[in-house]
Amino acid sequence: MYEFFKVNNMTNRITKLFNIKYPIIQAGMIWNSGWRLASASSNSGILGLIGAGSMYPDVLREHIQKCKKATDKPFGVNVPMLYPNIEEIMDIIVDEGVKIVFTSAGNPKTWTKWLQERGITVVHVVSSVKFALKAQEAGVDAVVAEGFEAGGHNGRDETTTLTLIPMVKEQIKIPLIAAGGIATGKAMLACMVLGADAVQVGSRFVASEESSAHQSFKQVVVDAKEGDTQLTLKELAPVRLIKNKFFNDIQELYKQSPTPEQLLKLLGRARAKRGMFEGDLDDGELEIGQISGLIHDIKPVSKIVSEMIAEYNAAKSEVSSL
Repeated sequence: MYEFFKVNNMTNRITKLFNIKYPIIQAGMIWNSGWRLASASSNSGILGLIGAGSMYPDVLREHIQKCKKATDKPFGVNVPMLYPNIEEIMDIIVDEGVKIVFTSAGNPKTWTKWLQERGITVVHVVSSVKFALKAQEAGVDAVVAEGFEAGGHNGRDETTTLTLIPMVKEQIKIPLIAAGGIATGKAMLACMVLGADAVQVGSRFVASEESSAHQSFKQVVVDAKEGDTQLTLKELAPVRLIKNKFFNDIQELYKQSPTPEQLLKLLGRARAKRGMFEGDLDDGELEIGQISGLIHDIKPVSKIVSEMIAEYNAAKSEVSSL
């Protein structure tokens, strides 16, 4: 019990699985997680992920190649399985020698065995105990359990991270990575006390120097306060957004009891790109987690990681003295 107190130099099932120094994963977020962020994360001793969800196949190949030149440490690719060019994406991942893939937004049975047969470690992102069990049954090497606090696309059940993690831990045997609302060493420790082997961090790395997000979006994240984000569009795919003009337009449409087709029409195309990558703060889709209210500056990835680890160690000492 309380295995985190026994680890030496933070070595555990996840650090061994990925061959990393610290049990932290930088989330593979669309329009934020390019090769610069992934390589800087890996060079800092954690696992960096390239977010394939916002990349055409040739762009993904370029990012993988640049990442390989920028780091000699392990890194992976996050692949939403609803991607229209999924077969081409998977072939590129294999061709380029990527050894770690995080899958999301789809059935883990579809690609897990195929990837593992090609020497690739597979992790699947889930938002419930039910889907964690399905992922384990599909043979994945680990799961990310993501709570309601997380930014971007989210689960429908609104289960918070500190509720979800012990529930999932109780049911599965494979390594467990906690996600959603984690940006500090104290939050990392809390998740590991509840049974997680590691944490996945997204929003904190959006506000990093190496993130590919637009500078205006990064500043909005830094300026965000409690209550500035909300989950919406549950009829399509639940997504947590910063409240801006586009968000308010959604709320106005909801007053008319819209059909999914009407919501899709309002959403249109490339909203997330406009908001996060191009910096359209009014009409763009600004995806970020609730923890943005605790993010107050834009820093290099290396500093974010070192501060998280220092806070984790300090908090662990404080807890052990209680």
